[in-house]
This record gives sequence, structure tokens and C-alpha cells, in this order.
Amino acid sequence: MTRKLLALSLLFSAILLTLSNPTFASGSEEDKTSFIMHHVKDSHEWHFATLGHTHITLPLPVIVYSSDRGLEFFSSTNFQNHETHAFGEEYAYEGYFIDEHDHLGRVDGASFIEFSITKNVVMMFIVMILLAWVALSAASHYKKNGSAAPKGAASLIEPIVIFVRDEIAHKSIGPKYKKFVPYLLTLFLFIWFGNLLGLMPGAANMTGNIGITFTLAILTFILTNINGNKDYWKHVFMTPGVPIPMLLIIVPVEIIGLFTKPFALMVRLFVAITAGHIVILGFIALVFIFESYAIGVVSTLMVTFINIIELLVATIQAYVFTLFTAMYIGSAVAEHAHDDHH
Repeated sequence: MTRKLLALSLLFSAILLTLSNPTFASGSEEDKTSFIMHHVKDSHEWHFATLGHTHITLPLPVIVYSSDRGLEFFSSTNFQNHETHAFGEEYAYEGYFIDEHDHLGRVDGASFIEFSITKNVVMMFIVMILLAWVALSAASHYKKNGSAAPKGAASLIEPIVIFVRDEIAHKSIGPKYKKFVPYLLTLFLFIWFGNLLGLMPGAANMTGNIGITFTLAILTFILTNINGNKDYWKHVFMTPGVPIPMLLIIVPVEIIGLFTKPFALMVRLFVAITAGHIVILGFIALVFIFESYAIGVVSTLMVTFINIIELLVATIQAYVFTLFTAMYIGSAVAEHAHDDHH
């Protein structure tokens, strides 16, 4: 069993090396490492692999709205060189262009709003569909079989539901935990599935996108503060037991803390996932930089080892984000008994 696992890990690493655009092998050192940022950032197309001079990509829709031209739809292939698949202002189409940093612009400089379905958005849809399928399959199983032993998707989802409900929600929030379990469970599964799928060759770095983690942090911020009771807000604006002169210092700190907590959630997830991807791709880049068989063997072993660690990190980050969210909600809804002071 151990040999099979090692063989599969080595095969997985070899696939990563193959799909990391071998055309960089003959370029400059900057070219050989440029695919790292190309992988971790969002894109208007989904690039899977380069085989020789053939680029295997999925064109994505570019959707823009401007006050003078209304709503417009394009394909990302309209904005690139059809031989090299390179973007640039010289390949402008209908007054719009995608620059080398994958930012959409307008030739005349006029303002517009972009609603494009980028690579990370497609990945988010995939995660949502997978999450919905798992949840609905589990619900269908219990509807048909009642309390019978779970099978299929139900066997995957049941221990996670129990863990999130009992070990995270109940222990962190207290008696009022039940109404927050659906959100916490969805949060955990969304981040976990996104982290795991992001480790697959050619996948999008969804949870390593600051926009995704920012949105999740904002949802936690809103849910925490709209459920805050009078004790929670009293602690923020009139901390019990603190002398009135000290409130001039404590209150601003507490108000800042309302925003730094979700900010920490946002940055923690973003940095942990992005750093893991960069380290893996950095070891792959060493093969092209040194062009050595020895470096290739060492790099493959290191990529395999880090991939195994990343599987653990993917789960830990989902747990940490969900746990801290539950703790913040717990502090907002907790009831405090106050003694009368004379």
C-alpha cells in the first residue's frame, strides 16, 4: 500500500512537471519562473497545459458594461494573438484590451464595469456545484433510508456535519449554536473543497485569491455584528470595569478590533494557500533553471512531499477559518451575568 501511494505521488508530481509549460525551458530565467505568478493569479482564460507549441486552454467570457455602449459580451480569444495566446494592448478588440498582467482596459480610457467570468469564478462555480451535489445526495440518502448506515456522499458528509456541529459550533458559540451550523458547515466545505481542488494539476487557485477570502471575511463580519447582543456592544463602547479616562484608549482599540478580526481571517487563508502553491511551483521552476537530471529528481521528491503537506494544510485552513468564525459569533451572542456594584 505504501509503495502504491508513493508511486501515485511521484506520478502526480510528474504530471505537475509536465503541465508546467515546458516552453520555458529554453527561455531566460525570468521566463522560466513567470509561470508561477501566471498560475496563482486570476485569468481571463483557463490554461491547462502546453504540449509543444499547442496551448490547451479554455476561453472564458469577457462581460463589460459602460454607460455609452451598454452591456457587451466577448470571448477572451478575441483579445490575444492566436498563435502565441499572448495578451496585449496591440491585440485590442472592439475598443477593449487585456494587458500582459491580465487586466482589462479600454483603448480610449473611458470607464466601465467588468463582470467577466474569470478562471477563479469558474472554479467557484465548480466548488458550489460539487458542494450542492454532495449535500443533496446525502439528504436524499437520509430521506430514503432514515437512520440507516450512511453510504456514498452521506458517509463523507455525516462525520463532517457532526464535527462542525459538536466540536466547532457548540463549543465555540454555546446554547445558541444551532442557527449558525448551516453557515459554518457551508463555510468549512466551501473552503475545504476549494483548497483540495486547487492542488490538482491545471486547477485554479480559488482560495488563494484575495477577493474570495475578502468576501468570506466580510460575510463573517456581517453575521457576527448583526447578531451581537447588548453585552457585546457594551463591551465595545463601554467596557465594564474600565475607568472612564481609559475608555478614550480602549474604545478605539475595540472598534479597530471589529475590523482586524475578519482582516486576519482574510489574510491567513490567502497567504497560506498562495504560499503553498508558490513553493511547489518554485521547486518545479528549478528543473528548468538548472536543466539537471539530479535537480529534477530532488525537485520531484520535494514537490511530492510538499503536496502531501498541502493536503493537510488544506484541511487545517478550512478548520481554522471556520473555528475563528464560530468564536467571533460566540463572543457576539454570549450572555454575561453582571453583579451589582455599590
